[in-house]
Amino acid sequence: MQLNDRIYRIALIEDDGPLRTLLVRQIKQSGFPIRAYATAAEFKAADDPYDLVILDIMLPGTSGLDLCRTLRQTSEVPIIFISARSSPTDRIVGLELGADDYLVKPIDPAELIARIRSVLRRSEREGVGSGGDRENVVRFDGWTMDRRRRELTAPEGGRVSVSDAEFDLLGVMLDMPQRVIGRETLLEKSRDRLPGSDTGDRSIDVLVSRLRRKLGVVDGGRDLIRTVRGVGYVFTGQVER
Repeated sequence: MQLNDRIYRIALIEDDGPLRTLLVRQIKQSGFPIRAYATAAEFKAADDPYDLVILDIMLPGTSGLDLCRTLRQTSEVPIIFISARSSPTDRIVGLELGADDYLVKPIDPAELIARIRSVLRRSEREGVGSGGDRENVVRFDGWTMDRRRRELTAPEGGRVSVSDAEFDLLGVMLDMPQRVIGRETLLEKSRDRLPGSDTGDRSIDVLVSRLRRKLGVVDGGRDLIRTVRGVGYVFTGQVER
């Protein structure tokens, strides 16, 4: 769906198959691109871009409440809870965790679509009013990093897939351009995103190597990330905010 010249993509996490099918059909008919998942694990594994999440609370495995907590650690993406739990306490818990709205099942698709539009409009107003979009979007040498949506877009317009650790590491470098950043600093900033127990200097070198391949070279061969032997790295790109 397009609001103010932007197309908003929806993610639906709902384990009830018939309800999931119904909501996907209705939301698509309303003009929103949507992808649906039966579990939180499927949603996280897909790592698809999205602008709003519709989230069932009672999911198998990781609950909707736990997934909401996880999302709120790194993102301000709008979240709408849908749940069979209808008590005021349940609503309060959902909203206090960071959800933007809460609908009780059985869901009226028309009401859900109205809530989606309302939440997106409110989110857009708050972003513009607070300057949040400008702070969250960083441009460098034709590239664009959207921190809120956790997206990296290449100069030609295509989205580039990066891991959470790679995204966060690049974010640290963009905050400190043209400066030598030691491996210890990069390790500390990225520790929570590093896979498994591999949290040494070597893990930083691997992440930098992956980022280099994905960013490529500019200006006829200049690496955007330059190695300072024995110390760390320098981000050489021209950063705009």
